[in-house]
Amino acid sequence: MSGWLLILSLLVLGGVLSTLGDRLGSRVGKARLSLFNMRPRRTAVVITVLTGSLISALSLGLMLLVSRQLRVGLFELDALQQKLSESRQQLKANLAELEKNRSALASAEQDRRTARAQTQEVETKLGEAKQKAAQLREELEPLQAQRQTLEAERDRLSQDIAARDADIRRTETELAAVRNRISAGEDELKQLERNLIALRRGDVALSSGQTLARTTVQLENPSQAKEVIDRLLREANLTAYSRVLPGDKPEKQIILVPRSDVERLRKMISKPGTWVVSMRSATNVLRGESIVYAIPDVRPNRTVARQGEVLASATLDSAQRSPDTIRTSMNLLLASAFAEVRRRGSLTEGLQFDPNALSQLGQQLVNRESGSVNLQVVAARTSESADPVMVLIQLAQ
Repeated sequence: MSGWLLILSLLVLGGVLSTLGDRLGSRVGKARLSLFNMRPRRTAVVITVLTGSLISALSLGLMLLVSRQLRVGLFELDALQQKLSESRQQLKANLAELEKNRSALASAEQDRRTARAQTQEVETKLGEAKQKAAQLREELEPLQAQRQTLEAERDRLSQDIAARDADIRRTETELAAVRNRISAGEDELKQLERNLIALRRGDVALSSGQTLARTTVQLENPSQAKEVIDRLLREANLTAYSRVLPGDKPEKQIILVPRSDVERLRKMISKPGTWVVSMRSATNVLRGESIVYAIPDVRPNRTVARQGEVLASATLDSAQRSPDTIRTSMNLLLASAFAEVRRRGSLTEGLQFDPNALSQLGQQLVNRESGSVNLQVVAARTSESADPVMVLIQLAQ
């Protein structure tokens, strides 16, 4: 519609300008005007030519002003033709690429069909596998039940094995304790044999390991160690004189202690803490000998029994009420208590107790009616390593 309006406008504008040019030429001719010294007739012709040129210029300007396509056609036609040529070439390339894509698409479609066929085959196999899995589950259920039963049996057997292992460990512990007792008994037997040999050879005044002197020390200054050791050696020398050379005056030192042992003793008691220091005979010494070899023994002082603490206990049934059986049981009970305090580090040579109270308790047990009783050895007071241990034998409450 805009093109027809443009043509109509150009026709109207051309008619108007032609009429104006004609009238202007006529008036110029009638007025006999002259431009640039030209004749009036030529002046009229020039005016007419200028009017026609103006008509053409205005028409062209109007067309360019109104129509963008005309402007593009006049000024950008070459560029458009070049772009069109490039677009055609690009179109050809795109068509070739499209053809390739169509071939690839056809190949992909063929692959897709093949994949679909394979998928259907896989689904068929999967269905068969599911059926087999369901069948296997049915077959597996009794096996799982049997496995649970076996696991329960395994747990029970594991508990039994653990209990037996605990029994074995407890038996091994008891066996080790028995072996230790046997070893201690063998050592004691060897000592008794040595003492027996010494007794056959002469009158033994000091036995091996017998204590010559003992003291409890707690040094405030390490320099006090030498004084404590000298005092202990003097006391041990006096004891040795009174045992080995009775009646002689202690005019010389008959106690011989290795210097290395004395130095070790000094370093030990110089450390912080409370120590029990003993000087013991190294060998059996016969009466009348002039040299006594001794060795020091140092141990930390500790509490070995507290007042009211039960050190040993035993149960007597009604069949064990004869005087001899009761006496044996009490002796074993005291031996057990003595072994306990020695194990804790006591240096005492024996337990202290009231013999009268022990006799009264024995008579009470003999006269007691049937029924089992529980005897206990109880510490009568708190004792440390070097203190004598006083005990009471009483019936358990």
